[in-house]
Amino acid sequence: MKRYLDCKASDMDKMTKEDFLHSIAASEGRLIVTEVIGSREAVLGDVTNAEVAAAMGADIILLNVFDVDNPIMYGMPKVEPQEVIRTIKKFTGRKVGINLEPLEAEKENQEGFLKLSNGRKGTLENAKKAVDMGVDFIVLTGNPGVGVTNRAIVDTVKIYKENLGDKLVIVAGKMHAAGILSEAGEKIITKEDIKEFANAGADIILMPAPGSVPGITMEYIRELVCYAHELGKLTLTAIGTSQEGADISTIRQIALMCKMAGTDLHHLGDAGYNGMALPENILEYGKVIRGVRHTYRRMAHSIMR
Repeated sequence: MKRYLDCKASDMDKMTKEDFLHSIAASEGRLIVTEVIGSREAVLGDVTNAEVAAAMGADIILLNVFDVDNPIMYGMPKVEPQEVIRTIKKFTGRKVGINLEPLEAEKENQEGFLKLSNGRKGTLENAKKAVDMGVDFIVLTGNPGVGVTNRAIVDTVKIYKENLGDKLVIVAGKMHAAGILSEAGEKIITKEDIKEFANAGADIILMPAPGSVPGITMEYIRELVCYAHELGKLTLTAIGTSQEGADISTIRQIALMCKMAGTDLHHLGDAGYNGMALPENILEYGKVIRGVRHTYRRMAHSIMR
């Protein structure tokens, strides 16, 4: 399987799970995962945020706040709910995944945490629905204030691996504390967490990008990335602290630190404009980690190829 960096839309259609993972590893840290929210009014009105992200060079699309019971993507022509994911893939020519959020039973109705709709929870039922809708990967993580713990993520990874492990890529980790103060700063993710995620069956380990969370340095994330690689797992460094809406010079610094840390995938969150990173930051991030050749090539590639 060739590297994802060189893949066309038709190549992605044929990929198995193992092909997908191999193509990521072969791209040597030059791929951007851009998070978008489809349930917010699209930045450009009649064009989906996913299409805008792809046009600016995003390699992979991650849908946040996606409800499998009520799938919404503003800017898209009306389609059957079951076809929303497949339509996004058709329109963008990209691999597409969603976030689901695992909750411990005692935290589901605990005061002080934000409430999730049933379709956003990290249940096996929701994961099966997502697979039926055509998702290529699921990210088990937590949005701000939801109360997702690393323990809940581990337990859910085990269930997904046992029941759906051959059908989709499983990504596990947190990009900020998600409302759990005991898992803030450097405690968001540790070597022990990575070991537990890996042993549970995660394919890719998610961790904060250097400079995106207090105390998270390039050296610290470099150590964690190396450890995950030793365990045979890929990594994704994530900007989940609204810095996807920062100035270009900040984006360039974070991109270089993530590159130096050795990550396989670079994530940009959805908090720039309305439900997506600033388009110019997606573009600049791509230019930093892979230069204009591969950035413009990804932007220019027709979905008909």
